[in-house]
Amino acid sequence: MTTVGLEQLDVVAGAPAGNLALAVHRSTAAFRAGADVVVLPELAISGYVVDADLARAVAEPLDGPALAALGAVAAAHDGLIVYGFAEAAGADLFNTVVAVGPDGPVLHYRKLHLFDREKAVYTPGDLGLPVASTRHGVLGVCICYDLRFVEVLRALSLRGADLVIAPAAWVGGFDRTVPATGATGHVASVLAQANLDQVAVVAVSQVAGAAHGGPATLGGSIACDAYGELLAGPLSRTAPDSALATVDLAAVHAARVRGERIRPREDRRRDVYTLHYQGEPV
Repeated sequence: MTTVGLEQLDVVAGAPAGNLALAVHRSTAAFRAGADVVVLPELAISGYVVDADLARAVAEPLDGPALAALGAVAAAHDGLIVYGFAEAAGADLFNTVVAVGPDGPVLHYRKLHLFDREKAVYTPGDLGLPVASTRHGVLGVCICYDLRFVEVLRALSLRGADLVIAPAAWVGGFDRTVPATGATGHVASVLAQANLDQVAVVAVSQVAGAAHGGPATLGGSIACDAYGELLAGPLSRTAPDSALATVDLAAVHAARVRGERIRPREDRRRDVYTLHYQGEPV
C-alpha cells in the first residue's frame, strides 16, 4: 500500500519564493498526515508562467532552491515529493517535473506536449517518458496536456508503471464545455485511460489562478485505481484542497487480468498493431 497526498495549490505566477514556502508547508503537513508520496501541481514553484521574460527570470536549474528545500523535506520524512517548476537548462526553458526522495531526484521529466501559450516560452521535452522502480512501486510521470495523448499513459503502463503521477494546471480550451462544478473532461479522460491501461493515476492541478491574474485553473484534482475508479476527489474546483489516497499496488497488478479469458495485456494483437517507444516496441 502507498499513501499519496494530493496537494492542490493556489500558486502565484512569478513568485517562486512564496510558492516554494507554500510547497514546503503543504508537503510537510501531508507527510505528517500519513503520506508516503506528496504530489504538487505543474509549475508549482514558478507559478503558471507563459510570459517569456518572466519565465526566464523565475526559472531555476534542476539543482536549484526547490530541489534543495523539497529534498530536505522528503529526507526528513523518508518520503517522495513530486513537483513542477520552470527549469533553466542552458538557453532552454522546460516545463519540468521532478520526483525527489531522501537521496535526491528519482525522476526528471520535461513536458513533451506543450499547451497553447506554453509553446512560445518552453522547449518541448527531451527526456522521453521515464519510469523508476521505487519502494512505492514503479512510478511514471507526465504533465497536464500529456494526458490528452493516449500514447502517453499507454506507453508508461506498458513499460511497467504501476502509478502514473501527473502534475497539472488544468484549464479550459480542449473540451467544448467545462462544467462549473464537479469533474471536468480532464477527469473523464484520466478515468477511462486508467481503466484501459490498467494503471493507477494521480493528477493534481493548480486552482484559482485567475485570482492572481493568471489563467483560470480548474482544480478538481483526482486519484484513481487501475479500474478507473476514484480513490480521492475531485477536489475543490475553486479553492486550495488536500486529500490522501491509498494505492494498492497488488490490486493494480491484479487489474491486468479481468477474468480467465479477459487478459487485456495478453489480448493485444501485436501482429496487427504495436506501440513503439524510442524506436522499440512495447
